[in-house]
Amino acid sequence: MPHDPDSLLALLARHQIVAETFDHPPLHTVAESKALRGALPGLQTKNLFLRDGKKTYFLVSVAEDAPVNLKALRDPLGARGSLSFASPEALYEMLGVLPGSVSLLALVNDEARLVNVAVDRALMRAAAIGCHPLTNTRTTVLTPEALKTFLKVTGHRALEIDLPPPAPT
Repeated sequence: MPHDPDSLLALLARHQIVAETFDHPPLHTVAESKALRGALPGLQTKNLFLRDGKKTYFLVSVAEDAPVNLKALRDPLGARGSLSFASPEALYEMLGVLPGSVSLLALVNDEARLVNVAVDRALMRAAAIGCHPLTNTRTTVLTPEALKTFLKVTGHRALEIDLPPPAPT
């Protein structure tokens, strides 16, 4: 049975992973997040749930303002074929969340470890990182070290990448 926000936060506490969670109105986009969330500490994330031509799945987490070039992400991720956004059905099946709630913390529901994880190095250099705890009505703030501990607890290893430059316009 997939975790819900409360069982995720209980897991963090059980493993002594220090995190602070804030409640707020539902946030569906980065723009809404900036307008509605208030003054949350830490660097907030933008998360992309992607798949390649061989149906390999990737969760890519970057700073909310970072421009993302999907074509240029292919090589750093080791993707085969072109990258595209995975379906909402695959997102729910693999990570137990709906669009708008995609987060590194959703890896708690990937018990089979089918999702490859990549995190922008710039995000991992932040003092704190804000992630949705399986719902877009809360933000949980962790240090990069706490996030690494969480990934270890879930059995995931994050590939730290330098985000490729944006596509030329």
